[in-house]
Amino acid sequence: MRELRSLQAALDGELITPDSPAYDAARRPAPARFHDVRPIAVVRCASTRDVTTTLAFARHSGTHVVPRGGGHCFAGRSSTAGLVLDLGHLDAVTVRPDGRARIGAGARLAQVDDGLHRSGRAMPAGCGPTVGIAGLTLGGGLGLMGRLHGLTCDALLSAQVVLADGRVVDCDLDREPELFWALRGAGGGQFGVVTSLVFATVTEPRATRFEVRWPEAAAVDVVSGWQVWASEAPDDVTANLSLVAAPGHPLRAVVFGAALRHAEPTIVLLESLAARVGVEPEIRHHVLTWRDLKRSFAGEESRSTVPTVSRSEFFSHPMPASAVVSLIDEFTSGAAPGRRELNFTAMGGAYNRVPPDATAFAHRGERFLLEHVAHDGDHWLERSWALAHAHASGRVYPNFPDPDLDDWATAYHGENAERLRAVKRDYDPERLFRFPQAI
Repeated sequence: MRELRSLQAALDGELITPDSPAYDAARRPAPARFHDVRPIAVVRCASTRDVTTTLAFARHSGTHVVPRGGGHCFAGRSSTAGLVLDLGHLDAVTVRPDGRARIGAGARLAQVDDGLHRSGRAMPAGCGPTVGIAGLTLGGGLGLMGRLHGLTCDALLSAQVVLADGRVVDCDLDREPELFWALRGAGGGQFGVVTSLVFATVTEPRATRFEVRWPEAAAVDVVSGWQVWASEAPDDVTANLSLVAAPGHPLRAVVFGAALRHAEPTIVLLESLAARVGVEPEIRHHVLTWRDLKRSFAGEESRSTVPTVSRSEFFSHPMPASAVVSLIDEFTSGAAPGRRELNFTAMGGAYNRVPPDATAFAHRGERFLLEHVAHDGDHWLERSWALAHAHASGRVYPNFPDPDLDDWATAYHGENAERLRAVKRDYDPERLFRFPQAI
């Protein structure tokens, strides 16, 4: 504790220890199944100097340290029994006259969207309001604008990083180019602590938000039609698919998303999907600013303490009809102990027009991402994942880490894995930043 007191004295921010009233709230990451992790302390950083000071303390004391921006890591990597570096106060969003945005690594997406909206700008990113911009970017970054403008990491122009040895570096295509390459898609917490990021932005558009709903009986046809149609739709249309089964409720099959076009041509496109499915749906739509559209999809984040688990993979080809039937049969079989979801995210478009080795994000030839979500203890998840896995590409989105992967390096990084190992040796040779499945 004496050493921790010396650390507190050196900080601009706050050191939260187990005897602090704020400790229980500060230590808890999401999701709920990791809430029993108890760090020796949480450092709420108020400056880049707090990051360098804490890393020096960690090196000297041999204490494990992890950075936390959003805290949404599916594998619990945003917490530790050591020191958590909470970057939440480094959250400024500043838009320059040329449209470039400098964003603090602790900013959450709601803050980012609001800050860009005030300047009439937008950028490709997800919809979860409390997702951290740094973690999203470092693992790639899928979102409703991505099929037109690419991944969040494709919009990254530069980053400030505190390295394991305490140096603070700015990296881009010319300065520390290998580090900059690795930061775009390898996953967070690998090479250093990112404290700020600079992005290219676009003029904030108005867009058509849509939901297309089918009855339970159409689920097989919806999946079969969607997986061919969605990745080949025009780039300015992102149409994702969600199947939801909850006890006491019929299965819901909903295609939802955004089109960067007016309502009438959007409806025409959605009717072409309905024709492929062969069942008449209910179509809802609204025209909104981009910020308001994203808010409308964010909804109320679950406050449930019931742990959920998920597994996901990319698919480079549509699943055969027989596999879709088996997947839906398994989805609806038995008495589910809680909510189940099959969430399909459309790829294609600008995502796939970047060479796999241009950034660390290797998944540039995929049609869609499928995520299986269930309450912890629901054995349906493993059965469902196994059915789909036989037809998947074997590649996994770094922002959806899966602790059960065997060849995780290939799954996350593909042919980029060895180059990433070289970057790791150069920038973190002692592996100060480490976790299960870390490079």
